[in-house]
Amino acid sequence: MVYRIFLEDFAATMKFLEYTNLDSLNVFMGHLNLGERTIKGCLEAYSCKHAGTDKRLSLSLENEMLDYLGKSSDTDSSSPVDLLLSRSSRKALIYLVLTLYQMYPDYDFSAVKAHQFFSEESWDTFKQIFNNYMFEASKEWAERNEDGSLLDVIYKALDEVVKLAECEIYVYNPNPNADPFLEEGAIWSFCFLFYNRKLKRVAGFRFCCTSNLASDAFLADSPPYGEDEEIFDDMDM
Repeated sequence: MVYRIFLEDFAATMKFLEYTNLDSLNVFMGHLNLGERTIKGCLEAYSCKHAGTDKRLSLSLENEMLDYLGKSSDTDSSSPVDLLLSRSSRKALIYLVLTLYQMYPDYDFSAVKAHQFFSEESWDTFKQIFNNYMFEASKEWAERNEDGSLLDVIYKALDEVVKLAECEIYVYNPNPNADPFLEEGAIWSFCFLFYNRKLKRVAGFRFCCTSNLASDAFLADSPPYGEDEEIFDDMDM
């Protein structure tokens, strides 16, 4: 509980960065209905610059990770520790986790376990995943806009915020049973984080696809508004 409070307090110091180009993309990707499926995407950027009390909180989080390292076993294949071995990597992990906290403030992320679910990727890997899974969204974008492909516009928007050539790119792949990005009727979801150490900035891009058929079935199975109240009204309490 104390550890969670540290994370929440530290996350509160992450400054949300407003960029018009990100906002425009979020308007397009916020709820893109494609008939049987809906694609949702969101780009967010945060500053990681801290001072004073914030640095003490960062040190407390790092001590938690060092304690975890001391208790972990090198032979435990389910607990890779490479991302925690250097101080700069631990600091990067803290920023990644705090960014997730900003994106999903009600979800309980654990920094000492999150390293198991982060993997460093390249822009080419991101591009391949984006083209494979967001091709329908890209087609829709091309029909509505004439200022470049969706991927090109996302690249320019991210580059404006975090200078992609200087970025480390991470993808967050949690256990499917504990994935905060999965919604009712989810088909797939991805969460990429672009971290620039020099600028101390992180940009998060989450995008997912949900089945409208599953959502419709869920609504059909739900009792009409007020019906559950009528049932209880007829019961002798």
